[in-house]
Order: sequence, then structure tokens, then C-alpha cells
Amino acid sequence: MTMSERIDPKRPGAGEISYDDAAATPVERAVEPAAPDQAEGTQPDGFGCHAPADRMEAQARAAGNGEILDQFAKDYPRGPHDKPESMCPAFGSLRVGLRMRRVATVLSGSACCVYGLTFVSHFYGARRSVGYVPFNSETLVTGKLFEDIRESVHDLADPERYDAIVVTNLCVPTASGVPLRLLPDEINGVRIVGIDVPGFGVPTHAEAKDVLSGAMLAYARAEVQAGPVPAPQGGRSDRPTVTLLGEMFPADPMMIGAMLAPMGLAAGPVVPVREWRELYAALDGRAVAAIHPFYTASVREFQAAGRPIVGSAPVGIDGTHDWLAAIGESCGVPAAQIGAAQNAFVPAVREALANAPITGRITLSGYEGSELLVARLLIESGADVAYVGTACAKSPWSAADCDWLESRGVAVKFRASLADDLAAMDGLDPDLVIGTTPVVQAAKQKAIPSLYFTNLISARPLMGPAGAGSLGEVVNAAIAGKARMEHMREFFDGVGSGDTAGVWEGDPNLRPEFRAHHQKKLDKAARAARAQEMI
Repeated sequence: MTMSERIDPKRPGAGEISYDDAAATPVERAVEPAAPDQAEGTQPDGFGCHAPADRMEAQARAAGNGEILDQFAKDYPRGPHDKPESMCPAFGSLRVGLRMRRVATVLSGSACCVYGLTFVSHFYGARRSVGYVPFNSETLVTGKLFEDIRESVHDLADPERYDAIVVTNLCVPTASGVPLRLLPDEINGVRIVGIDVPGFGVPTHAEAKDVLSGAMLAYARAEVQAGPVPAPQGGRSDRPTVTLLGEMFPADPMMIGAMLAPMGLAAGPVVPVREWRELYAALDGRAVAAIHPFYTASVREFQAAGRPIVGSAPVGIDGTHDWLAAIGESCGVPAAQIGAAQNAFVPAVREALANAPITGRITLSGYEGSELLVARLLIESGADVAYVGTACAKSPWSAADCDWLESRGVAVKFRASLADDLAAMDGLDPDLVIGTTPVVQAAKQKAIPSLYFTNLISARPLMGPAGAGSLGEVVNAAIAGKARMEHMREFFDGVGSGDTAGVWEGDPNLRPEFRAHHQKKLDKAARAARAQEMI
């Protein structure tokens, strides 16, 4: 067979050079099932989880989830830009559920999303199984997905193993209107809690913790109103308690409890809780300390239960003094007892700060919700904090901290974006950058000492005397490493960056025509999307 015969246009694979007859081998093709008739009032998932946020939001509203999205907009206002850059919001609610004893967690979403969330949860040491209800276009459109979810929770609902099952809709099921509200409230005595945590409705994973915590508090409050509920495993406190709202270092609740003791109060449960019956004890507190100020849905449930909310936290000298006064007043504690607590702990905080001074200019950013508290502590330690950025929104319970910082010339940015944090780093010439992973990476490339907020700062005690001296050692050590950072930059000088990184024998093969061709494809797709929107 000649080469001309091999490219005979009448042969299979016409126009393609072949070297054997493999292209002529018959291929059996499975019969593709016909597309199901679209149920009335439903919409296909379009681009799936890769669809633009505004398109998915419009689809969710058309599917009947407008009320949920409106509540999200009130609870977690977006701010000047679309949303901060952070991990999938559903990780926050997933982590809360996985940390609770006798609680099963089930996800409903695209397989890629579930894989990523499961991976991250186990990376952070979940050691718990994550349930998953898969779907395809047919089950999504016809409503079979909801039936599969209902069947799954019925199979899981074993009262010997679980107190509750949490079912979470991710982006695509929320956009398609999968109605978790129609699930039974309980099955075989196991509570069923269904929540929607779409990336186009909940801005950050920190606020997603509030979505689940608020839903569980609402369920628990209804149980309390219906009749007697189980007491905490350790029994009820013999003193009035203060519920602590927001995740914190394990030593902080104990330190707060010690500061409350002179006022005849005790530290109550920390919300998010670790087991279901702690919810009842949280609702039973005399007051609620909003240590993290973004738990809007949870605050709504506590206010419905008649509990006063106190913002800020006992951090630093001023913070400890003012917070003890606010908690004491909200709980009806006599002024003499409030003064006794202040006299016992404020001098101890002052001494701890004096023993661990910090010198240097710092920019600080993060997405945990405690950024303003850390900034206050750094300033009272002697640092020059020029900028504080938080991915969370401003709330009434962050007002005191914001006012305190701004009165000292600190630029405070709520709903801060990565661009905001990088601009602060570039413009304020800091000696240390505390921030998220991309901010820290950018700082190290500029030979600026930097610390990752989540692992190195928020994972330390902050409250009272214990927190006052906790940051000095790690912050001072990082600032002192400036020369080492400069040496590293000199050592790696000339290796390139981005797609030219590495050691090249010759000039990097950039191929700008490939970039231009790909950009044309992107531009064409964008024009087509705009045209479709006009239709």
C-alpha cells in the first residue's frame, strides 16, 4: 500500500496519514439515552458549577430560592466588590459538622466540588466520612436528586449512631432549586438539618460556619419551646453563663472563664458547638459574647431567645477593661464585682504586654474574622499596625474594635480583596506582613518577612493575660529574619518567575502567538455570553 493510498479521502480517517489499518477497525458505540423531558418550571444546570455567579443566582431565584439568597444578602453583605478570594465557602459549614460528635454530614453538589471539599476536610484532620449524593442532568432536572437525598437520609438515620444529619446543597443543586426544606424534620428520632451554601450566595467559608450554626440553633430553639431537652453531659453550671460565639484557641474559653469568675459568671459553650445538646446550653446563657462578629444568623436566634449580644473581646488592656464592663452590665452584675474583675486582670494584661514588646510596622489581613482583635493586641504590644483587612463584612459587633483602630490611624478594610491586601503591602513598606497564603507568597518574593495568619497567628491564645504575651516571640522572630529573606532573594536571583521560572540553557521559549490565540478564544466566548444574555 502506497502512502497516497493511505490518505485516500474515501478511506476512513480521510486526510490523515496512517501507518496501518487500525483506523478502519469498527467501533461499537453505546446507544446514548434520549434526553429526558424537562420538568415544567425547572431549568437545566447550564454551565454547571463553572457557570458565572450572576447566572447561577438568577437561576436559583427562578427555581424558587430567592428568599434564601435575599437572607444571605442581608446577613452577609458583599461590599464594594463581588466577593473576596478564598476557599469554597461550604468548607466552613462542612468543618463545623465534621467536628460535632454523633452528627453525619451529607453533601449534594458537583463531583469535583465534593472531591475538593472532602480532600480539604481530611487535610485538616477530619477523620470522618463525608456522605455524597451524586446526580446527573436527568436526576437534577426531574427531581430524582431530591428523592435520592431523602432516601439517603432515611438510610443514615440510625439513632444509635447519630443525633443529627446535616445535608448541604452546593452551588448547582441550590441553583436548580433542590428543596431541602421538604426533608422531614426528624427520622427515627434523628434530626435532619438541610442548608444551602452556594458560592454565589455565601461570600466566605467563615460565614458558612454561621449558616450551619444558625440553622442548628433555630432547630434547637424550637425543641426548647416544645418541651424539656437534655442537659449538657457535664451538667448545668451553678453560675449564670456567657455563651462564646466564634471558634477560638482552646485555651481562650478557659481564660475567659477565669476572668468571668470574680463577677459570679462562668464561660458557657462555644458556638460552633461540638455536640447537639450544647446548643441548648448555649441558648440558656445569660448573655452572648460575639467574639467573632460575623455570626449574623446565630445572633438572630440568640436575640429571638431574648439574649443580649456583646461585641469585641477581652484582648489587650483597653479591650479587657471594656469587655468585662460590657459583659457585667449585660448580666446585671454589681459595679463592685465588675471593678474586682478589672482590677484582677487588667494589670496582669499590662504586665504581659510589657514583657513581650513588638517593634516594627505591620500590615495584617485574613479571613477568620478575628483580624481586628489581633491588630488591637499588636498595637498595645508596641507595633505600628498600618493596615487591617478582613474578608468578612462590617457588623454592629465589630464597631467597637473598628472605632478603636481607626482612632489610632489604622486603615481598616472590610470585605478586603487580595488586591487591597497587596496594595497595602506595596504602599506601606511594612517590616512584617501577616496575611493569607497568596499575600504571604507575594511578600516573600519581595523579601519581606511574613506570617500566615490562620496557622501562625489565629492558632494562638488571644484573650486576657495569656493572649497578651503570645504574639511577641513569633512576630519578633519573623521581623528579625529580614536579612535571611534578602539572602534568599539574592540566592534565587535570575531563575525567572511565572512561566519562565527555572534555570534555562538558552532563552525561554515564550511563544506569544499561543497566548494571543488563546486570548482570542476567551474574547470570543465572552462576546457569545454577552449576546446570549441580551437574548
